[in-house]
Amino acid sequence: MTTPEATSSAFGASVGYGSRQALLMIDFAQAYFMPDSPLFANCPAVAEQAARLLAWARARRMLVCHTRVSYRADGLDGGVFFRKIPALRVFCEGHPLAAFVPAVAPRDDEPVVTKQYASAFFGTSLASLLRAQGVDAVLIAGMSTSGCVRASAVDAIQHGFMPVVVGDACGDRQPAPHEANLFDLDAKYADVRTLAQVQTSLS
Repeated sequence: MTTPEATSSAFGASVGYGSRQALLMIDFAQAYFMPDSPLFANCPAVAEQAARLLAWARARRMLVCHTRVSYRADGLDGGVFFRKIPALRVFCEGHPLAAFVPAVAPRDDEPVVTKQYASAFFGTSLASLLRAQGVDAVLIAGMSTSGCVRASAVDAIQHGFMPVVVGDACGDRQPAPHEANLFDLDAKYADVRTLAQVQTSLS
């Protein structure tokens, strides 16, 4: 993956890594990795890279937060968003596709934030959790780049956190929206880096 670059000096200044980082693992659900799922993204390499990122963060004793999407059986708590995307029914409580991908499943000591909308921050206690732990920068990986990853990165910067999107640990249903959103995020809302770049910078 090539890291996107801003088109001019008016965009794309670096936000940096702050003084204490947390890893935010966005929606690594079976729904994105199982071929029979309406949300199948066909990007197994993303889960593999995310597993490497997760292992590295755990070895550094970094705070790791996971997110999951969950709805009532009738989808009432999903509002208009649930009506807009019928495929979200796979996240109704108890559906097997809503389960975490085993290779990146949370440990018992890692917080899991349950959400109904795109951003990990909207309607959740995530911002308070991070601030209570002294976190000022978030590394973001997950599914999908154009949806929940983007929304979470934008909300992170709006909450005063420094977002670093680990681009090769993010995936989407198509390459075009994946690359376009990484480009735009890097220009305006976050630093987009590869796992190797993050590891070098924080070594």
